[in-house]
Amino acid sequence: MLQPNPFARLIGPLRYACERGFARLPTVRNLRAPLEQALSEAKLQGLASGILAPLKRELRNIDHPKSELRQAALQRVLKSIAELGVELPEELAGASTRAVASEFGAAEHAVPEPEAAARARILSIAPATGPLAKPLKDIGWRLNPRLVGALKRKGLHRAGDVLFLLPRCYEDRRQVQRIAQLRPGERGVVLGTVKAAGEIPIRNRRRYFKAVIADASGSIAATYFQSSPWLKERFPLGKQVILSGEVRASRVGREMPHPEVEPADDATPSSVHFNRIVPIYPGFERHEQRSFRALAHRIAELYASTIEEPLPESLRRKLGLVSLSDALRWIHFPIETEDLGALNSHQSAAHRRLAFDELFFLQLGVFIRRHGVKIQPGIAFNIGPEVLRKATVALPFELTAAQARVVREICRDMGKPEPMNRLLQGDVGSGKTAVAMLAAAIALQNGYQVALMAPTEILAEQHAQTMGRLLKPLGFRPGLVTAGAAPREKRAVREAVAKGDVRLAVGTHALIEAGVRFSNLGLVIIDEQHRFGVIQRHALMSKGVRPDVLVMTATPIPRTLAMTLYGDLEVSVIDELPPGRAPIVTRVFIEKQRPRVYEAMAHELRKGGQCYVVHPLVEESEKVDLTDATQGAEQLQSLFPEHRVGLLHGRLKQEEKDAVMRDFRDRKIHILVCTTVVEVGLDVPNASVMVIEGAERFGLSQLHQLRGRVGRGSAASHCFLVAGYAKSKDAADRLSVMEQSSDGFVIAERDLELRGPGEFLGTRQSGLPELAVANLARDAALLSLAREEAREIIGGDPSLSRQEHRGLAKALEERWEGRLALARVG
Repeated sequence: MLQPNPFARLIGPLRYACERGFARLPTVRNLRAPLEQALSEAKLQGLASGILAPLKRELRNIDHPKSELRQAALQRVLKSIAELGVELPEELAGASTRAVASEFGAAEHAVPEPEAAARARILSIAPATGPLAKPLKDIGWRLNPRLVGALKRKGLHRAGDVLFLLPRCYEDRRQVQRIAQLRPGERGVVLGTVKAAGEIPIRNRRRYFKAVIADASGSIAATYFQSSPWLKERFPLGKQVILSGEVRASRVGREMPHPEVEPADDATPSSVHFNRIVPIYPGFERHEQRSFRALAHRIAELYASTIEEPLPESLRRKLGLVSLSDALRWIHFPIETEDLGALNSHQSAAHRRLAFDELFFLQLGVFIRRHGVKIQPGIAFNIGPEVLRKATVALPFELTAAQARVVREICRDMGKPEPMNRLLQGDVGSGKTAVAMLAAAIALQNGYQVALMAPTEILAEQHAQTMGRLLKPLGFRPGLVTAGAAPREKRAVREAVAKGDVRLAVGTHALIEAGVRFSNLGLVIIDEQHRFGVIQRHALMSKGVRPDVLVMTATPIPRTLAMTLYGDLEVSVIDELPPGRAPIVTRVFIEKQRPRVYEAMAHELRKGGQCYVVHPLVEESEKVDLTDATQGAEQLQSLFPEHRVGLLHGRLKQEEKDAVMRDFRDRKIHILVCTTVVEVGLDVPNASVMVIEGAERFGLSQLHQLRGRVGRGSAASHCFLVAGYAKSKDAADRLSVMEQSSDGFVIAERDLELRGPGEFLGTRQSGLPELAVANLARDAALLSLAREEAREIIGGDPSLSRQEHRGLAKALEERWEGRLALARVG
């Protein structure tokens, strides 16, 4: 029998990712997993490694955070799978042809969108047309060659690019100090006379430049770690100059490394560089700031006023927001009375306006997406008393108050004649599976099928066993749909699902394969939703006619982040643990205290407990970390010879991973050493110790997730965080949060404050909007305000068709670039 080409199933995800010139690419995540699976199957079919090598090389870039690298990787993947016999649709064939052409220099290389242009788009302002699109060479301003090179490096080519490169901080140059007043570690501005200037030789024939500036109170050295003729021109002997920069203490007195320098004659009241608060821009060297600042000032004066105001006047007056043109001028060159602290904390009036725009247009899009979901007809399930009674009787325990509240919210959604789109958040062990079972029981009693998708086979098996046990009294038996089953077994369960004989299908990614069909799918449940991308969720939902969707996560997400990422989903939170859960005592140890950790492990092992030992994994040093875990397992085996030590890491095949996890669950393995390249989503009530090596390298939320793998039985459990010798104060502060709190939501909020949303979610998290000005940890109140205003506007004018909302509609389309069509994907 001819085996199907394993790469054919990549066509759907690749088409989605490449459509509209890659406009949807920011919403796409985890393309690596299906590519890895296809490569594994191709290898089993006997394809030579040399043939598969080009595709293997793309694994590192197919989910890369840089858009241009992802696009290039996708194009090369298309080219490779076409060469392996996969027939590409016409639109994808074009993309693969471009890939071939670019390899041989026959096509123009794609130029990534300039950073500033991307920021303009994020802020709902498109600089692609009009005055902002004018090339910099045409603005009537002479650009010196050094600045031209710096602009090219940053991808700044147009007036709009410069206008939207926002300052990273500001310096107060309104007052000139005496040299004696300068303090090391602070920034300062001084006026003095050039007493000496020239090159100073150092080792290896290298030289640096030093100028000595003096006033009546003392002297200071301006030092530059390079030498060039233009530096000497800046410091003519006997002339007065103004220096600005950070003051440092040296062996011979005060110095300013790489200060900005200005002839005193030029420091007029109208100077762009002195007698005012001045901006400092990201990505430019200190000596480049002056020339770029002059250019930014000219462009802000010429072009800020040409920008169309998108917000209705009534909304601006109501919220006290400055105009967009004023905000853009003032963010570059603040008014005299502006507070320096507010500017540097990005909370000035100008920053507030631009941050509000980002958050407001994001929320507008979210509410339009949600409105699109609500107006589509869905399934109105019968949620009668008898249906609910049968569902709840199946549970062997009483629901907590939080679970009962969430069940009521889900029942209210399922009873409406529109698709449910709900996110269920709950800490590890809070009872999300019981809530999902009740939702499944309601759908099953209504005659519909239910699909439950989990990220690993072992978790899918776990869910199938739990659901089977709970639903047996109601007469429903789950079918397990995974890629690892025997061919005959796989074929039988797929046929039963297609006929409707299996009403509850529990599985992994295998559920979304083309060969899996449902006869009457009414409810989709997705566990650990952060492990699946928007494509996978959409693929499963599309197997029914607008089924209800419940996505679950054990990763507590701060409210501001949930409103931003999942604003189009209703959110339910289980914020209490079931009674009887064992407390987890968390302690932080440094390297030299390691023997105490081993003593505690030995104590728990003697009592019959089991231990996890987790090693960190950073992608760039995967080999090093894998070595650490392997050596760690060998060391533990020698320390605990009477106990079996298991090793789990991402380079094992899936069947090997599953075998190790089963042995640990069945107590054949006593100590499980693992890297975090795989998530240990295993319910082992007997495990009572979690040791996390290199704990300072983890985020708080990740540490909390790992800690939640113990304490699932009745015995008291322990989590030991082992930090390296170089534990910084920041790391110590973070780890102390783990000792002080066991509340996942408290920890998540603190994690968001400390690391920001990008680090909090990890680079592969999809859906997180790029924010140029707003900060989700800092601007929670502004986000709530933006959300309420957006809700009110969409509630009264869902299509933004009123005259006063035309500017909103135009800006919104530019901000979302057509992505509102994903309304039902979530």
